[in-house]
Amino acid sequence: MLKQKPISEFAYLPVKIDRGYANKIVYCNLEHYEINEKMLPQNMKEDFIGGKGFGLKLLWDAVDENTKWDDNDNELIITTGPLSGLTQYPGAGRAILTTLSPLTKLPVDVNVGGYFGPYLKFSGWDGLEIRGKADRDVILFIDGNAGMIRIIDATFVKERDSHILASFLIEKFASSEEDKKSVAVLSSGRGAEYAHIGTINLAFYDAKRKQVRLRQTGRGGMGTVLRNKRLLAVVVKYNQINNALNHPADLDMVNRLAIKMHKTVARLNQEDSTLSDCGTASIVTLMNENELLPVNNMQYGSHKDAKNIDASILLKKYFKKNMPDGCWYGCSIACTKVVDDFKLKTGPYRGKKVSIDGPEYEILASLGANCGIFQLEAILEMNFYCDTYGIDAASYAMVMAFLMECYERGIINDEFTGGHKLNFGNYRAMLSVLHEMAEGRGLGLIAAIGLEGIKQLLVEEYGEDAGFLDDIAMVQSGLEFGEYMSKESLAQQGSYGLTNKGPQHDQCWMISMDLIQNNLPTLKDKARALTVFPQFRSMFGLFGLCRLPWNHIIPWHDKNKLQIENDPITEQIKDYCNLYEAVTGNKMTLEDMMTASERVSTFQRLFNKRMGKGTSESDIIPYRAMGPVTKNEYLYKQEHYDAQLRNEIKIDPDQYGVEEKIEYLRKYRLQQYRTLMEAVYRLRQWDERGVPTEEKLKKLGLDKPQYLAIIQN
Repeated sequence: MLKQKPISEFAYLPVKIDRGYANKIVYCNLEHYEINEKMLPQNMKEDFIGGKGFGLKLLWDAVDENTKWDDNDNELIITTGPLSGLTQYPGAGRAILTTLSPLTKLPVDVNVGGYFGPYLKFSGWDGLEIRGKADRDVILFIDGNAGMIRIIDATFVKERDSHILASFLIEKFASSEEDKKSVAVLSSGRGAEYAHIGTINLAFYDAKRKQVRLRQTGRGGMGTVLRNKRLLAVVVKYNQINNALNHPADLDMVNRLAIKMHKTVARLNQEDSTLSDCGTASIVTLMNENELLPVNNMQYGSHKDAKNIDASILLKKYFKKNMPDGCWYGCSIACTKVVDDFKLKTGPYRGKKVSIDGPEYEILASLGANCGIFQLEAILEMNFYCDTYGIDAASYAMVMAFLMECYERGIINDEFTGGHKLNFGNYRAMLSVLHEMAEGRGLGLIAAIGLEGIKQLLVEEYGEDAGFLDDIAMVQSGLEFGEYMSKESLAQQGSYGLTNKGPQHDQCWMISMDLIQNNLPTLKDKARALTVFPQFRSMFGLFGLCRLPWNHIIPWHDKNKLQIENDPITEQIKDYCNLYEAVTGNKMTLEDMMTASERVSTFQRLFNKRMGKGTSESDIIPYRAMGPVTKNEYLYKQEHYDAQLRNEIKIDPDQYGVEEKIEYLRKYRLQQYRTLMEAVYRLRQWDERGVPTEEKLKKLGLDKPQYLAIIQN
């Protein structure tokens, strides 16, 4: 057990969770090394539910419109929801992190699994607010059993890479081998000290494997904020886990709903166990077959070598079917996969055998296909180093895909790259740049600023064509795109463009429903979906749950219709409402849930507006997300594009050259996207600027002077 003398400490009496809530927030000011507690107001629970809602409201209260991501006032906030920590129900081991993003300059939130969130909650806290910057590297330690919080000088800690650091801290804060599973660690890696695309790892001890595992927060640069605060890690310890710690209002009802869910999962796993066996890697083939797998910076949607990175290879060669891989107790889906004993070939750990989290679909698509790489071992190596260096793999890969295209087009050269041959498929160059980023040198420092910054650099310092770079740089509002091709899915274009935190699929994922199953044939259907489904998906972040069990239970099949009542999609949502009632004692109808989710989503839109974005200008996406930018892209699907020109635009494609056809198609698709935007605005009750109306704010109970001032400005 670590016996380092603390810089400061705070003793408290751990409270019993009451109907899903601890009713307290712990506040840590690193600037002054102060630790205090805040009571959780009842109206905050009523209006913002928990999780993401709490994080956004706490951040709103902490910052103003002039706050920058690296200011003292920008907080890193970790919250849980009322359903977080349930051991009976799949997907309840969640924490939600919120901060101002170094990339977007906007509030960003992520929902991540592992033990950290439940341990924080059961230690007596619905959330942790971290303000200010320390004057040295520190560790924040929360001992939920002893009722003690300490800020510890971490200058004695030499480890900076996440997998080594987490193992070291779990070893130091555990009192025995058995006690290791009581310790969870939140940290980043040395790459986050240089990069705006830093990620945070949540680590826990896997008792069956006898090793530490990492889960990543993913998007928005949260690891960058963590390390900017000189916070090396947050460690939480709690060792009294049981199935009644949330002290639900109706434990029997919780158990009945859990049994129902587990039975459904078991039945579906008998029919198709790919999600449990392979995680989200199982959809690589589906995406490739439907032209939805990004290839070479999203120029193309499929590749003949995609079979080399398919889940079947992972299952055959790397995944252990007899080893449960869930990230919290009670998850019968257990989609979190692990590659054990992988021998590294490059970097500071060359020759070492390591465990790798995943890989999930987004890793295989981003570090793989989108960079023209179809060697699975290379993807796994990059996956590991991104995680341990604290680098968001999806953002890093999108940056590299852009640089590769620029290199092949002659926009950048060997002098710019420092000698790296950035051709698509050159995984050795990608790994070299990644190692440079972790060391703060070379091309790694340029890649570290993120795609929006690189685009601006090429325009302002090198005089490159801003219009063309805007078309091919897959970034919006400062955040790099998620890994689904949206050229032929207008609904997915809206999913990316109309999110609050940038183009990722957390709020809305329309690919299957729109393009594969063709369940949204009209623009009205698509606009309706983009109004309804973000509220379904946002709910999980409020409750403190993972949404994958819902995706698994309600697969997108041909009979799906976009309704609110009497629909298979919403049956499971009603069960979640019932689960909320069983835990909190507060009745929640489907309409109540939709209103609560919409309130928080609208609040986040107001937050964006307050920070200088959050209008229709922020909802525009790069044209490559809508259609072909270059001649090769057009020729790749010429028959399809020609048919659209002939049947929808009513021109004869045989009368025009490729460049002219690209321009006709561009005008048509841009107008389609704008028409969809306007339709969604109307359904969401936003004005033509994309700003929520006063009527909408009143309906949601957000018609307070401070919020009304935002929309009137």
